Amino acid sequence: MEEIKYTLLIDRLLFKKFRYVADWDGRSANRELEVLVRSYIKTFEAKNGEIKLKNE
Repeated sequence: MEEIKYTLLIDRLLFKKFRYVADWDGRSANRELEVLVRSYIKTFEAKNGEIKLKNE
């Protein structure tokens, strides 16, 4: 898996709450975000079909 770095601008209070949830789940904030993104994409593809990317 090729990883990339991405900067996220987010409200401070929202991020503190997000970190709380991530810790509750036993994950880092980064890993929690990855889990959520994967779930979001899975739901999207279930409704709309597989996302096909060029050159991937």
